[in-house]
Amino acid sequence: MRTAIIAGEGRLPAALAAGMAEPPLVAALDGFAPEGLTVDLRFRVERLVPFLRALARDGVGQVIFAGAVTRPRLDPALLDEATASLLPRLMAAMAQGDDATLRVVIEIFEEFGFSVVGVDQVAPALLPGAGVLAGSLTLRDETDVARAAAIVAALGAVDVGQGAVVAQGLCLGVEALPGTDALLEAVAGLKPGLRPDPARGRGVFYKAAKPGQDRRIDLPTIGPETLRGVAAAGLGGVAVQAGSVICLDLAEMRRLAGELGLFLWART
Repeated sequence: MRTAIIAGEGRLPAALAAGMAEPPLVAALDGFAPEGLTVDLRFRVERLVPFLRALARDGVGQVIFAGAVTRPRLDPALLDEATASLLPRLMAAMAQGDDATLRVVIEIFEEFGFSVVGVDQVAPALLPGAGVLAGSLTLRDETDVARAAAIVAALGAVDVGQGAVVAQGLCLGVEALPGTDALLEAVAGLKPGLRPDPARGRGVFYKAAKPGQDRRIDLPTIGPETLRGVAAAGLGGVAVQAGSVICLDLAEMRRLAGELGLFLWART
């Protein structure tokens, strides 16, 4: 049974393909090309059913979603009859948010006979287990991470974001639609008077899956660039929910954390 990566932008699809036992078929939504991978099959949402049939003809039995996409503009002129019948269902889900949309997408793939699998099933090494992966933490850091974890859980419960920055118990920013990079840039740009004295604790960035999230799709992801953003924001380190956050190039992340004087913690 062949596996297909339904790829979006970024480095995750290539990292995922490198961790798989067999070379996957790579399919990409038109306009959202992954980095470092040759795309075998491109598709549009307006032609979703023909695309699913093409996957089946190519011997694909299971799929995994990886990479970033934004909601594409739909061209009604391109719709085929079978896909048009699915459109009201997709549009209703989109109106309820990303989680609802992704659940419906999974349902549609399953209805066409595909198994939808997650990163932990095909490339578990991308999800580090519990432990301090680089550097060391203070009690202040651990307290800030616990505060950030509570904030992220509250955000996730209403499908808002998967990350937060906390320093000495104060929330300096939360992740929303613009993403992690935008959050860290905003924190870096805060006026000194809005931040507590760094001598008493530089603060932390925390990332986690949403409560009750379907682990087969949209798990949070960080990489070396995240660490650079954390350092530029003047923070002390990064904590992630153990086993639930994808780490791109973990070896490089550990090396870079040491170079930048940051801790990297996978927290249970």
